[in-house]
Formats: sequence, C-alpha cells, structure tokens
Amino acid sequence: MTKETFKMSKLPAELLTTGQYVIEKATELIVERNGKFGRFGGKFVPETLVACLNHLEAEFNKALRDQLFQAELGAALRDFAGRETPLYHAERLSEHYKSKNNGKGPDIYLKREDLNHSGSNKMNNVLAQAMIAKRMGRKSIITSTGSGQHGLATAAACAKLALECTVFMAAKDMDRQFSNVRLMKLLGAQVECVNGSMKDAASEAFRCWVGDLENSYHLTGSAVGPHPCPTMVREFQSVIGKETRMQAWEKWGGKPDVLVACVGTGSNALGLFHEFIPDRDVRLIGVEAAGFGLESGKHSSTLARGEVGVYHGAMSYLLQDEDGQIIGPHSIAAGMEYPGVGPELSFLKESGRAEFCVATDQEALDAYERLCELEGIFPSLEAAHALAILDKLVPTLCDGSKVVVNCSGRGDKDAAIVFNRGLFDGQ
Repeated sequence: MTKETFKMSKLPAELLTTGQYVIEKATELIVERNGKFGRFGGKFVPETLVACLNHLEAEFNKALRDQLFQAELGAALRDFAGRETPLYHAERLSEHYKSKNNGKGPDIYLKREDLNHSGSNKMNNVLAQAMIAKRMGRKSIITSTGSGQHGLATAAACAKLALECTVFMAAKDMDRQFSNVRLMKLLGAQVECVNGSMKDAASEAFRCWVGDLENSYHLTGSAVGPHPCPTMVREFQSVIGKETRMQAWEKWGGKPDVLVACVGTGSNALGLFHEFIPDRDVRLIGVEAAGFGLESGKHSSTLARGEVGVYHGAMSYLLQDEDGQIIGPHSIAAGMEYPGVGPELSFLKESGRAEFCVATDQEALDAYERLCELEGIFPSLEAAHALAILDKLVPTLCDGSKVVVNCSGRGDKDAAIVFNRGLFDGQ
C-alpha cells in the first residue's frame, strides 16, 4: 500500500480547549464533507462500492428518523440484549487505591457492558445493523472478528432475525478464543479460518461482501472503514454514554469526572465518550495495548506510535513502516490486535479533546486478577487494559472524584490465556 505523507496542521487554540467546538465541527464535517472528522475518515474505495455505501448511508439515515424502527430497536436492546446495563460502584477496588493514599482518592464505577447478552458491548451495534440489513432485503450477513465477541453477537442477532451468518476469523484467534468459536457455530454461524491476524480476517470479509453486493450485508463491529461505517457503529454504541450520563445523575447528582475505556479500533471507547464530548469538564482517556512495551515493537498502540495513512477505506492513524507497509500489531487481547484506529478517535487525538495512554500485556493481566479478587468480576483482557491504567491515573485525581471505566466485555473467553500465563497458582 502506498504511504501518503501528511503534516500536522496547526489547530486553533479553541479547538484544544473547547469540547463544544469539537463536536460541532465534527458534526458539520460529517454532513458537508462525506463523513470526515477533520482530515480523517472518508471513502477511499473503488468506484463500484461508492453506490453501495451511499445506499447504506441513506438507509442508516432513514432508520434514525423512523420512529417504528427506533421503537423496535429499543425493545430488542431491552428484551434481547438486556439493556440498560448497570453503573456499578466498585467499592473494594476504590478502597484498594484509597488505602495507598491515607483513605483518600476517587470513587471508581464500572459500566457493566459485560452483562449484555453475548458478553460485551458488541450487541448494541450488531442488533441495529442486522435490523437495517433486513430492512434492505439482505439475506446474508458477513463479518469478521478478533476476540470473537463481535462474531458471537452477530451470530446471536442473525439467529434471532433468521439471517445467514458468515464470520471470518484469524487462525490464531480461533485457537486462543475457541470458546467463542464453538458458541458461534452453535448459533448457526459459518466460521471461516483466515491465515494472519484480525486485519487479514477483516480484509477477507470485505472481499466476500464485494463478491455478492446484492444479497449480502457487511456488518462491521469496529468504528473503522469507509463512511458511513464508523459513524453507524459509534451511533449505535452511544447508548453506553447516554445511559452513563443518566445513571451518574441518579447516583450522585452530577457527571463523571473521568471516563476510561480500552482502545482497539474504538467502538466501546466512542460508545462511552461520544455523549460527553461537549462536556469540557469530563476527561476522556483511551488506553491502547502496549504489548511487550512500546520499545519492543510488539504492540498495538496506533495512536501512541502510528502515523496518518489510508487503510480499509478510511484515513486514520496506522502502524506502518517507512514504505507505508502495515506493521503487524501485537496484544494479549485479541480484540485490540489491529494496526489502525477509527477516524473519530484519530480526530479526538489530534484535536486534544481526548487523552490516550498505553498498558502492557502484563499490566492488563495484573488488572484482570485484581478485579477478580476484589470485585468478583472477571473482565475481558480488552477491558483489563482500561482497568490497568488506574494504577497511574488514580494518584493524580482529587479525593471524591468520579471515575467510570467501561467494562466492555466478559472475561471467561480469556480464562485459558490467563491460566496459561501462570497468573493463578490455584492456591
């Protein structure tokens, strides 16, 4: 792939400090400039696909305005997915950190997306898109998955809606997330093995869709790809942040001070962040996978170490070499092992509205163990990256501040990985 060279543009000072400016400008650019967040996003696809994407965008916009569709989606999210999910006060985890600072520190809450049907935030978007596919007359759903959480949610939604389902998954991910593979098959999905990593599975799914545009629907679970895909995913995941705002008001009569989420491609982070982008007093912190460490070269820290380029149909930050070739990512969490990130998060980084940091494999494993032992909750290794950053974040926060961490997925799928790493000794 050819690398394009871009210089960082000088941004107006108000863009770095005013959340309202960011959200208004982002929305304006989506409407007027074909789904672009500043310079990020767009439709870098062959001409033959532009009409299909335009049709999808039109159907998406119709669905947003269709009260019957919204009512049906709301009922499905409530009765099938199990929304709303709790905003849980992690009292023992909070006390763990307060005990290191003379009893002072923030109160930590978990947005329990792990309690969604199929065990992650993925069902929020999958149900909505599968319903749109059915409105469009599509009979077959094609998708790709890394950790298997999106594939599992898609298989469940397709079973509910009587749609055929094909899931592409990298061979190594099928091995390390075998429990999800078995569940997908049990739900009637056809799981196709692909050599390589999650990025290769995504490419194969896209090729399969292109081969049957009239009958199939490509259901993306990540906030990446050509417009309108990132916007659709973010819109349907934004229920997370909307619920969080309401629940925070009910619990303590205000807003969170800090929101924390792991960042693979961006769906769960944007789901939590988007509602609060206009709120300048709410910090947004995304946590990428540092793997064996940034200096090792074996990581998935796209925003920390990536450069701007075009991949999978959109402009965003990417892990690439000097020749523009994609660098293979690494993370112990399969769902974070992708060499790119969505255009909206790329924009939030460049604008300064969101902060991004990293957590290593070992830090994520430690956070997994900590939540198990202190709260009786086993998070996915993806969500454990968000929890891991609390070690560094909490000492910098004021006493009584409110931190919400998106527990984006359930960790039973990762139990074999955790035990193979010797985290628990059985005592």
